[in-house]
Amino acid sequence: MDRGARSPSSIFFPSSLMRISSFPAALALGLGLLVGCRQPPPNGVALVGATLIDGTGGPALVDAAIVVREGRIESVGTRAGFELPARTTEVDVRGRWIIPGLVDAHAHVAEWALPRYLAWGVTTVRDVHGDLDSILALRGRVNDGAVPGPRIYSAGAMIDGLPATYSDALGANRASDARKAVDRLVNAGADYIKIYTRVDRVMLSAILDEARAFNLKVIAHLGLTDAVTAARAGVSSIEHLTGVPEAALPDPSSLVAAHYRSFFGGWTAFEQSWAGLDSAALTRVARELAGTKVTMVPTLVLHETFSRLDDSTVVADAGLKAVPEMERRRWNVPDMIARAGWSAADFAAFRRSRPMQDFFVRTFHAAGGRIAAGTDASNQLLVPGYSQHRELELLVGAGISPLNALVAATRSGALLLGVDSLGLLAPGKVADLVVLTRNPLNNIRNTLAIDRVMSRGQLLSPDSIRASW
Repeated sequence: MDRGARSPSSIFFPSSLMRISSFPAALALGLGLLVGCRQPPPNGVALVGATLIDGTGGPALVDAAIVVREGRIESVGTRAGFELPARTTEVDVRGRWIIPGLVDAHAHVAEWALPRYLAWGVTTVRDVHGDLDSILALRGRVNDGAVPGPRIYSAGAMIDGLPATYSDALGANRASDARKAVDRLVNAGADYIKIYTRVDRVMLSAILDEARAFNLKVIAHLGLTDAVTAARAGVSSIEHLTGVPEAALPDPSSLVAAHYRSFFGGWTAFEQSWAGLDSAALTRVARELAGTKVTMVPTLVLHETFSRLDDSTVVADAGLKAVPEMERRRWNVPDMIARAGWSAADFAAFRRSRPMQDFFVRTFHAAGGRIAAGTDASNQLLVPGYSQHRELELLVGAGISPLNALVAATRSGALLLGVDSLGLLAPGKVADLVVLTRNPLNNIRNTLAIDRVMSRGQLLSPDSIRASW
């Protein structure tokens, strides 16, 4: 070594004061001082320059600056005067639009569907039925971070009258049995209670009473109870617009009898009945339901899809390419049509009913009723994530503005879940959002123009997610 060069140890301590035995400790102290002088790594991100649609239904914020840290929104403001906080990475999103993460308010979650939801900007799902043990276990794995996916809230298994339509439902034929079913769901950890078509008024009353004891909401796919009666009794939401024709008809006994006969018999009669409903009666029902503060989850995409199962273009939809072949085989649409006994005349009748369903939705909304967007994915031809965008399009087609349709697909779904931190982009809320390349207020189909998705504060690329399929 050149005598003129200083040894590494003398950089920190004069050689005259250093003993050989103290060299490792001195080196460690010196490295610690160097590390201590470095800036800690970033733990936040600032999305700067986009137009923000925050989920409130209010005006968009142009040239916004949104700071996200540790999974939550830290601040929302404008680019003007914005100063990048310490430990924050800036992401330029000029020319983009930002909306809250979408909430599918009616879903049947399967593990294969999880990345599809995220890729299409659905960051929360409201699961309404599955095998009790497996769906709650999947919810736990996803919400604990063991498996990537949207936030999951779940009813577990729904409660149905006997004979239950599905073997994994909890069947009951007496009020006491219905209460026991609620207790079982409570013990399993369900987030709310779902009832199905064979639950009559007596059992519904018992279920509502038992659920109130545990502060759980009850959501309803009706068959034996009309929508107004169910809403006044206290259900929090009505799925698929069920019970509305029964409330609008002077004598709904034929519909009720059809529900008693079989599920498909009841569904067919329900769908066909809309075409003959009086608009004045539907207006009355819409206003009465709006007054009860019940949330309607219309799932227009379900009605529209099932009304066109005889149309070859339905099975040619580009979104279906994202569905695994095994799942497409399990759907077995021809078998479902055969089991339902649907004919070309039935599909034509379903299509005649669609305008009246749209009329009810816009009338209910105009009366101040709350609508939450849901899809019924992953049932036949209803693609997880993708179908939410189709639901938005159908809501706009029914007469809801693009801005209010976005509220239905974000904030309204969160409020239905009772989770105030979701569906709204404001300080303190969770950082679930979608960055779009086109303006959804100009054309609601622009919600499909997804640049990036943020879930739990993490920015994700849709293309990268799809590459993992």
